[in-house]
Amino acid sequence: MSEKCNNDYKSCKKECSERKEKTNDFAEALNDQSNVGKVFGIVSGKGGVGKSLITSMMAVAMQRKGKKTAILDADITGPSIPKAFGIKAKAVSGKAGIEPVKSKTGIDIMSINLLLNDDTDPIVWRGPLIANTVKQFWSEVIWGDIDYMFIDMPPGTGDVPLTVFQSIPVDGIIVVTSPQELVSMIVSKAVKMAEMMKIPVLGLVENMSYFHCPDNGLDYKIFGESHIEAVADKYGINILGKMPIDPRIAKACDDGEIEKINGNWLEEVVDKIDNEEGNKIMKIAVASEEKMVTEHFGHCVNFNIFEIEGGKITRSESIPNPGHKPGFLPNYLNNMGVNVIISGGMGAGAIDIFNEKNIEVIVGASGSAEEAVKAYLAGTLKSTGSVCHEHMYVDECGE
Repeated sequence: MSEKCNNDYKSCKKECSERKEKTNDFAEALNDQSNVGKVFGIVSGKGGVGKSLITSMMAVAMQRKGKKTAILDADITGPSIPKAFGIKAKAVSGKAGIEPVKSKTGIDIMSINLLLNDDTDPIVWRGPLIANTVKQFWSEVIWGDIDYMFIDMPPGTGDVPLTVFQSIPVDGIIVVTSPQELVSMIVSKAVKMAEMMKIPVLGLVENMSYFHCPDNGLDYKIFGESHIEAVADKYGINILGKMPIDPRIAKACDDGEIEKINGNWLEEVVDKIDNEEGNKIMKIAVASEEKMVTEHFGHCVNFNIFEIEGGKITRSESIPNPGHKPGFLPNYLNNMGVNVIISGGMGAGAIDIFNEKNIEVIVGASGSAEEAVKAYLAGTLKSTGSVCHEHMYVDECGE
């Protein structure tokens, strides 16, 4: 006769299906004062190819487009992002969390060097401690409202990339390469890991691709002929851009002036990312009573589902509330592809599940469901943090 499960997954040694499902969920909740839109990882199968440079320049290019941009420096043992931006200030920690440091143009940055007394102090830590630090950069930093976040990954396929892919909702990766023969091996490792973790590969950026001589206008292949086309074709991925060897870029990084570099090498890349994301359909669900926002999420009569494209409502439908049992509705709406949930009030349990699914929660809304969605799209509808505590509806609202 089987022993009754006590749901203590940490101490249980049995390999039942419930335990596997529970322990495979490593998602880290975002700080509750943060709202991060899209997250992209900059990776490579080896070091020294310029991931930090590409991360920095992509963030600069996206910020110039008017998007609120952030960089999470996940290269704990080899951080170089603060140096490139000329950041001398240190991150400040308070009761609510850690405040990231802003660059000269307003890019929010978090790096281990912003917490050290001396930038040259080495990080001599074992893998688990390094991985936990990266998770804290996601969960304990007060990022605020961010449109695009770029994560500068350490090289290889070890603890930190694994932690990032499992704990943070990465929307895609960009693989940085060089023109050398071993590029095929570099790309292969990164692409295969992304496939294992079910993370889309947006494409390749080749760094140190060529040197453009200012005297004769010719391009010289310092590291030999590029193999990027063959590699991209082999793995069925796009070539996003090619970065030259340019002394001006190196000097800007050394001087902490990366934001002053002018060049359109990566502008097409960020344009493509921004346009694709802007054209994607998002879904907003409103807990409703007919066409009005209801006071209690779990006790709603129906959900009004609005599809959004290009910042406008393109389609809407009403579906009946399928049931009130605790924990069911957040998973139900997640399976429908909902990105945002709007309600008058909601239980803390439901809010926690939505946060785990990276679904934005807006509570404290009232009035017309459609007008609430329009207010959200206009940026005028803000969550009040209203949590249901009434005994009558406490379980129905997810407590």
